[in-house]
Amino acid sequence: MAQAQGFGRRYIKAFFKGFFVAIPVTVTFLDRVACVARVEGASMQPSLNPGGRQASDVVLLNHWSIRNYDVQRGDIVSLVSPRNPEQKIIKRVIALEGDIIKTIGYKKKYVKVPHGHIWVEGDHHGHSFDSNAFGPSTQKFVEFIMKNEKREECLTVSLGLLHGRATHILWPPQRWQKLQPMLPPERKPLHRAQE
Repeated sequence: MAQAQGFGRRYIKAFFKGFFVAIPVTVTFLDRVACVARVEGASMQPSLNPGGRQASDVVLLNHWSIRNYDVQRGDIVSLVSPRNPEQKIIKRVIALEGDIIKTIGYKKKYVKVPHGHIWVEGDHHGHSFDSNAFGPSTQKFVEFIMKNEKREECLTVSLGLLHGRATHILWPPQRWQKLQPMLPPERKPLHRAQE
């Protein structure tokens, strides 16, 4: 009986040691390497959530691949919403810093993407809250807006807002696939910055 109690204590002690090691390792992994996210809404149709299905796609977000802000045109990325820092949005990178892009419905017809910024759009134009809605602006302007809580103004898509690159569709099983960077021909920048 005494041996059984000793075994039980050792088992519980080992369990808690493993538990307290596993939690920080798991949190670090999810924060720095990769995580899984559900995509909601119609803004990325037909690439994600095609056909207006009720079920949402689940994607793998790779944090590690964007740690140096290394994104390319056509990547699908998750980023912190410039209008609501509590919300994450998922969009396609259309243009990089220095590119000149023809906008769709933004107040200026052509925009040069500032240094340290990207131009993102949803695949389903007209159903997407993207750079055509909030456009690029300077970091000082963004800081002024954030201090004064005037979020109805244009906000930037800074590289610092990047959260992860969507690399694979994991759910539903019939849609398992690797997501390839793809830029629609009509959305190519008019002028590309030197790479």
